Amino acid sequence: MPVISVPLEFNEEELYVDLRSTFGQPLFLKCEGFNFAGSIKLKAAAEMVAAAERRGTLLPGSVIIESSSGNLGVALSMIAASKGYRFLCVTDPRCNLSTRRMMEALGSEVHIVTEPDPESGYLGARLGYVRQLCASDDRYVWLNQHANPDNWKAHYRTTAPAIARQFPDLDVLFVGAGTTGTLMGCARYFWEYHRRVRVVAVDSVGSVTFGGPPGRRMIPGLGTSVRPALLDESYVDEVVQVEEADTVRACHRLARAGFLFGGSTGTVVSGATEWLARHDDSDLTAVAIAPDLGERYLDTIYQTNWLQDLYGEDVLSSDQLTAGTRSA
Repeated sequence: MPVISVPLEFNEEELYVDLRSTFGQPLFLKCEGFNFAGSIKLKAAAEMVAAAERRGTLLPGSVIIESSSGNLGVALSMIAASKGYRFLCVTDPRCNLSTRRMMEALGSEVHIVTEPDPESGYLGARLGYVRQLCASDDRYVWLNQHANPDNWKAHYRTTAPAIARQFPDLDVLFVGAGTTGTLMGCARYFWEYHRRVRVVAVDSVGSVTFGGPPGRRMIPGLGTSVRPALLDESYVDEVVQVEEADTVRACHRLARAGFLFGGSTGTVVSGATEWLARHDDSDLTAVAIAPDLGERYLDTIYQTNWLQDLYGEDVLSSDQLTAGTRSA
């Protein structure tokens, strides 16, 4: 029975769900939401804060500032509270209300950018606001998850080796693409691995990360309106893009099996099962990374009126997950 004194000391690393009985595909889901921040973002947040402290850029009296759609903001709120820093999260209207309240409960300040940038969307507007504040007050320390190599290094050191220990014969790994920190850290690790592992990135339709046209995206987490500086496509074998309606269906199908996961997880599972259905090889050892759990999505993905307003009344009328999903 573990006994801890600070929240960073607990993170369940070895929990997997076998999805074969739910989706009929040979897929293991690595669950990253069982820590006090509730998501995989705790790893990147901890690595970036520790590195900033080592470099001397983060000092007593500093104010951490970051642009986040939700999960990283919660992780940084938790770390800031435990270490005695102030934290300002810059987000936009797509951030779930429960996520915002959680950050505020932890003592953080939340600023909501209400107007998207004409060219780079809400993310561009958020980044512009962060740059403006940093230029006007040197107390602010911007960790910049979108370009900070400590983001991907966290997963190179922890997430990928944990998967390799559990599945030494891994054939294919599915990783969602947001800032691409998790994707790049895992892909770089398995590029150096002793056996060939295919790394498949899963992105949202409407995201520009891999060169697709921008489009409406209402579920926070994966996808971006500004190409991430961390991304190096040479490490990625394939990209699968997922429509948000398919994300919703995957989340609800998991929920009917008793597993309440978040939107990023639904996107990754939808993309992974579509890819596996096309390749139809029951002997493959496949793992997908589940970034978060579903409690923060009760007012969105799991709320009927919200779903029907955005995706139509028949969004949950079928369990088919391949509609609207395409390979890039």
